[in-house]
Amino acid sequence: MPGYRTIVRDHVILMKPGIVVLVLVTALNGMYMAQRGFPTFLLILPTMLGIGLSAAGSAVLNNFFDKDIDSLMPRTMVRAIPQGRIYPTSALIFGLSLITAAIAIFLLYVNTLSAVLTFISAFIYVIPYTVLMKRRTHLVTHVGSITGALPPVIGYTAVKGHVDVEAFVLFAIMFIWQHPHFWAYALKYKEDYSRAGIPILPISKGIMKTKTSTLIYTIILLPFSVMPYFLAMAGIFYLITSIVLGVIYIAFAVKFYLSEKESDRALFVYSLIYITIIFIVLVMDMIKL
Repeated sequence: MPGYRTIVRDHVILMKPGIVVLVLVTALNGMYMAQRGFPTFLLILPTMLGIGLSAAGSAVLNNFFDKDIDSLMPRTMVRAIPQGRIYPTSALIFGLSLITAAIAIFLLYVNTLSAVLTFISAFIYVIPYTVLMKRRTHLVTHVGSITGALPPVIGYTAVKGHVDVEAFVLFAIMFIWQHPHFWAYALKYKEDYSRAGIPILPISKGIMKTKTSTLIYTIILLPFSVMPYFLAMAGIFYLITSIVLGVIYIAFAVKFYLSEKESDRALFVYSLIYITIIFIVLVMDMIKL
């Protein structure tokens, strides 16, 4: 019988706290951009709590539905559900409860649009992404990227109560970035995905197609990344930074494309550095209207 600490630890891990933190950071960025500064604590608290609970609940449900394939991959077979430390039914109830609480918080303390977007994000991640597409097509990456790009939009709408072109730009940057970021990750764990029968791009279309797609998306990302400057969301410092970082990103992708390597850790690491600095500088160089 596992001890109390083990049970708590397993439930925390089930919520994928690393991903939740990234979601919260991008959501707070969206709030900051909408307010042109930090909103009141009375708005930040329920928004961050709601987004965090929804992301955690979605992660739990993802673990629930993936329990069979998780048992086939070395990096996931040690998770609590495949190991029998958490019963699947308990995980299902836990995940649904977290998402329900998140929606209730948004409806009671934030606004309806943010609640709707939060529900959409959780729904897409759990049903189309995890249940319907993950085991059937490599196109699932495009669907999953919608969920990953919504947190800054949810943060933005929590402040403004509507979606506008600025929210779209935040969404677009995150949406496009996630593709080369995930493909670099997928190449690293290609054998794991193959063992579980998950048709990610490197498996279904091959390494060269993945390299080509990665290069294309890093190129597409550059013009979208500079849009905040031309929409008067940020200043010249952001423009220069986004161009320099974007060109470096493309250079990494070109180097990988021309190499004989089947994966590139440097490209994956840089993708994380890129998105972190982009959002930090966007906030630092924000133009207050």
